[in-house]
Amino acid sequence: LENVELDFQRSVQAVLRELNTPASALQSNRGMWRWSLHKKVERNPGRSSVLVRILLRELEKAESEDVRRVIIPLLLTLMYVLTKATGITEELYHRAYTFCTRLLTLPAPYSTVALDCAIRLKTEAAVPGTLYQRTVIAEQNLMSELYPYQERVFLFVDPELVSPSVCSALLLEIQAAQEQQTPEACMRHVVSHALQAALGDACHTGALNRKLQASSRRVLEYYFHAVVAAIEQVASEDSPSRLGHLERLEEIYCSLLGPAATRRLCIGDVLQDRLASIPLPSPLITFHLWTDQEQLWKELVLFLRPHSQLRLSADLEALDLQGFRPDWDLARVSTDSGIERDLPFGSDELPEPSSSEMERAALQRKGGIKKRVWPPDFSMPGSWDGPPGLHRRTGRPSGDGELLPGVSRVHTARVLVLGDDRMLGRLAQAYYRLRKRETKKFCLTPRLSLQLYYIPLLAPQVTGQGRNPEVSGKPELGELASFLGRADPWYESTVNTLCPAILKLAEMPPCFDTSQTVDPFILDVITYYVRMGTQPIYFQLYKVKIFTNLSHDPTEDIFLTELKVKIQDSKSPKEGSSPRRKGTAEGTGAELSVCYQKALLSHRPREVTVSLRATGLVLKAIPAGDTEGFSHCTSPNAASATDCTCLRVSVTEVVKSSNLAGRSFTTVANTFRTSSIQVQSQDQRLLTLWLDKDSRRTFRDVVRFEASPCPEPCSRAQKSKMSGLNSHRQEAEKNKAKLSPLLMPINTFSGIVQ
Repeated sequence: LENVELDFQRSVQAVLRELNTPASALQSNRGMWRWSLHKKVERNPGRSSVLVRILLRELEKAESEDVRRVIIPLLLTLMYVLTKATGITEELYHRAYTFCTRLLTLPAPYSTVALDCAIRLKTEAAVPGTLYQRTVIAEQNLMSELYPYQERVFLFVDPELVSPSVCSALLLEIQAAQEQQTPEACMRHVVSHALQAALGDACHTGALNRKLQASSRRVLEYYFHAVVAAIEQVASEDSPSRLGHLERLEEIYCSLLGPAATRRLCIGDVLQDRLASIPLPSPLITFHLWTDQEQLWKELVLFLRPHSQLRLSADLEALDLQGFRPDWDLARVSTDSGIERDLPFGSDELPEPSSSEMERAALQRKGGIKKRVWPPDFSMPGSWDGPPGLHRRTGRPSGDGELLPGVSRVHTARVLVLGDDRMLGRLAQAYYRLRKRETKKFCLTPRLSLQLYYIPLLAPQVTGQGRNPEVSGKPELGELASFLGRADPWYESTVNTLCPAILKLAEMPPCFDTSQTVDPFILDVITYYVRMGTQPIYFQLYKVKIFTNLSHDPTEDIFLTELKVKIQDSKSPKEGSSPRRKGTAEGTGAELSVCYQKALLSHRPREVTVSLRATGLVLKAIPAGDTEGFSHCTSPNAASATDCTCLRVSVTEVVKSSNLAGRSFTTVANTFRTSSIQVQSQDQRLLTLWLDKDSRRTFRDVVRFEASPCPEPCSRAQKSKMSGLNSHRQEAEKNKAKLSPLLMPINTFSGIVQ
């Protein structure tokens, strides 16, 4: 036992050293220590309590020494172990719960993560096995009336940005792991884990597993639903009784193994049986090549309604989910006189003739407007996971609750994108379309919790000796990944380390033999990320209006990270061009008129207009380094903060100087911050725009563009409501709308650690 404890202690210390070591000083095995620690527990589940004691000791030490950097990584590691483990004593649960309650006095994100963990620990301590059971039921889509929640992970890859070898390697690894995860196997795991967690040493796991393996599908389903009912009924009580839960599972255990399987008789090979490992299956992951602009929306719709219940037609706008009309027409035209006595008999339910209401109904006005079940001033939430504010989980999947009366959100879609900043730009476009579509067809938001995840994948550096997967060829394409790593150290240590491993996997020869049991490192890290990454960081989306002709309507698009502007060599073919001003350098940049709203800490509007000659501009939406702080976008409530809606504009300005040798032109880089900007070419030089570093999103022959924070899409009902107000109230409503910018959440482990 001492050797086991020393081994676990060394592994935990290795994780902490990696967390405190700069990324540039780490070797290629970065990110492996956490994975190997969990693998040690899986291979030797009887020692889970030893690791739990070590993690609690390290957490209490970090609290006493005020080393907050390691608290969230250690706490999430502890929760991941407790979700899988059996045989944890009540004393350890109470100790972990007490520690989490002490963290509630700390600022966010520590108090937010601690509250989430404390709620789940309280349920797990009273009803052991609840977290494991709920995780498997939701992730594997096992049908249960008492716990109807379903989750799915959608892995999206752009085939134009990710090589075919990487796509094939990821697809084979996912298929190899999930072919062994049949519904029958998952139900056996749930029954076995629940009985072992409740009965402890008295559970004859060897005989139990043999009985479950030999049971038919019908018998297996019977005991699966019996176990789920026993756990959920007790867990739903205000004060769960561990004794009543134990008695119910003892009955199920004896019914399954027969009369000889009482607790007093189960003493055979107990010590050997306790070493049996009950795996936690990886979640259901579907692999998608992103080739269609509407593909994300289609997949979410099919998740709510499988192929057997829904046939996607060419006109997807006609979709009606579960009989709920999604259109936003809040008024219906009345063709009657408006007097209730003029209505035909039986057209509506009327009061009894003898009632007093019948007398008052003689001249009662019949309402001509029929309203929805939701409030008339209902507006879409700023997040797909409910109202903004404190994000927490109550032991159930994210999004539990109702946005509309009678409509439950039992589906959780975890959308995981893999790629670089260009892929995130495409995700931002799809997210904006989803939000805009929902203002017209309010179908998905009331029923679906949408969680977004990101794993960076950059192309390797190509040298004379070949491809080096350890070094990125274009680090500028990983700008947002670097920001997430600086904001959340556990994300940097766990997720940002996957890129070299994925590239190495793609270079290995494919293995089509799925009968061999392997330890898929990449799939395990993805699973850990989507399960434990519950704290989002919100990013402002920016809308750009692009004019190729000032007399025509502009083209609109969305960008997330960067807008780059270059001056084209050719001039506009406009007739009657004005003569070139004296002193203007032909071919050196263009004369630009720049009007921008200066970003001030006081939030007071200050407009600045300048004319300058420049060769290009770059608008950055992501802070470049630690010196700019991490107040970029911590929560939706901080949406009005300067750093949250702030663009860094870098202008390469052409400066003219005169000396004895004549006139010379030099370029100077100037940088300023703005919340919105308008740029127009003054000497008929055309501009070229690149959005989010993606060559496929290039706009040429541009004469003017405007960039500003993208507002939350407005529904027709809200627009009609605003049109009916007087001018003063309309202006107030518009100002209110300006304070509601569209933010896209990307889940991390802790959010932003100050």
